[in-house]
Formats: sequence, C-alpha cells, structure tokens
Amino acid sequence: MRKNLTASIFTNLILSLMAVVTIFPIYMAFINSFKTQGEIFNSVLALPKSFSLENYIGVFSELNLLGSAFNTLIVTVIGLAGIVFCGSLAGYKLARTSGKLSVFIFTLFIASMLVPFHSIMITLSQMAKGLGLQGSLYGLGLIYIGLGVNMAVFLYHGFVKSIPKELEEAAKIDGCNDFQIFIKIIFPLLKPITATILVLNVLWLWNDFLLPLIMLTDVNNYTLMLSINMLFGQYVADWPKILAALVLTALPVVVFYAFFQKYILEGIADGAIK
Repeated sequence: MRKNLTASIFTNLILSLMAVVTIFPIYMAFINSFKTQGEIFNSVLALPKSFSLENYIGVFSELNLLGSAFNTLIVTVIGLAGIVFCGSLAGYKLARTSGKLSVFIFTLFIASMLVPFHSIMITLSQMAKGLGLQGSLYGLGLIYIGLGVNMAVFLYHGFVKSIPKELEEAAKIDGCNDFQIFIKIIFPLLKPITATILVLNVLWLWNDFLLPLIMLTDVNNYTLMLSINMLFGQYVADWPKILAALVLTALPVVVFYAFFQKYILEGIADGAIK
C-alpha cells in the first residue's frame, strides 16, 4: 500500500514538473507581450507595469495579420483535406490487400518518414519551381500533402486492421462497391484516428516556417510565421510585438487542440498498436 502511494506521489510530481516546464514558456510569452522593449530587457520575469493592448494593436497596424491568417488557413485546409483523403484511402487499401506488393508499398511509406526534410528541401524547391508550384499557396498545400501523407497512411493502416471485415462483407451483400464501402462504412469508423491526424497536422501546417520561406516569394501570400518574421530586423527585434503576434497566432491552434484533445491518445494508441 505504502509502495503504491509513494509511486503515485512520485508520478504526480514528475507530471507536475513536466506541466510547469511546458506552460512556463507560454506564460512568459503572454506576460511579455504586454511590456515595452525596455521592460523586457530590464526584467523578463517581472509582471508588466500595465496590461496595455498597445503591442497587439501595433501588430495589426504593422502587419497584414488577417491576410496572413487567411493565407495560412488556405494552406492548412488544402493540406489537411489531401492528407486525410489520400491517407485514409491508401491506408485502408493497403490494410485490406495482402501480398508482397502491398507490403512493399507500405514499407516505402514508412521509410519516407525517416528522410529528414532538410536533405530534400533544395531538390523539392527546384521540382516545385519546374512544376509551377513555387509562389502559390495551392502549390504549397499540395507539397504539404506529399510530405504529410506517409504518417497518415501509417496510422490509418493500423487502425483499419482493428475494424472487423464482416462489416465490409455485409455491405457487399447489400450491393455496395469498394468506394461506397469505404465512404459509408469504413470512414465514419475512422473518426478517432482522423481527429488525431487533424490535430497533429494542424500543429505542423499552421506553425511551419521553413517550407513557406522556401516556396512563397510574394509578400501578399505570406503565412503567419513569415509575417511575424518581418518584425525581426538585421540588428534589432521588436520583441513585445513579436510575442503579441505569436500569442495571437497560437490562439486558433489552442482552440482546435482543446476541441479534439480527447481523441488524440485514443487515436494514436489504436492506430499504432492495433
């Protein structure tokens, strides 16, 4: 009994410490977003003298934040739609198809997850330019689909294996073809893993900086991260406005994550273990 109590206390202490480590940078960004540049340099940990919205107003006046948010939303929606659609179809088909070819294709998807983005970004940029995708928000979304579908296939593949084949056999008896079986029977059952994939990819697509930096050339097409980067000068950075912009940028992702968080662990466990 005492041993279990000690283990429980130790576990709670570790979890509490991890929670503090996670929340502390968010807290620092929030309180410093209300300070002046001088206050930040004087004491980063101190509370602001006044919770003024001047920095937040200044962000909207200096940056096209709403336009950048709309650009980011376009890229994110295209990327998510393609990743979910292609990943679920491929994962379902590979899970239900036996044979060496199916195993080989699935292995290729898994192997591509091990390739670092930095090792292919120059080649990817040149290919995108040759295909007329560079400088386009839609082209950026298509590239995100190609980069993100491998993880989706892996998770969907594992999850589909937990779905009884008898459901599909009964649907075939009722006259459904393969695509109808997927849309009407299988895909609704993939809700937990789909929510997990949506959350993981929203965190990536919404906050990505490097790929938009390589792909987008017109300032009118800048995503949120690229717009915030404009606040960094060659010799000085406007930290209060940068932090205010980061807080505003993080809010939609936090809301999205809070809405879908109950599906994350369930979806990952079912997709990766089963």
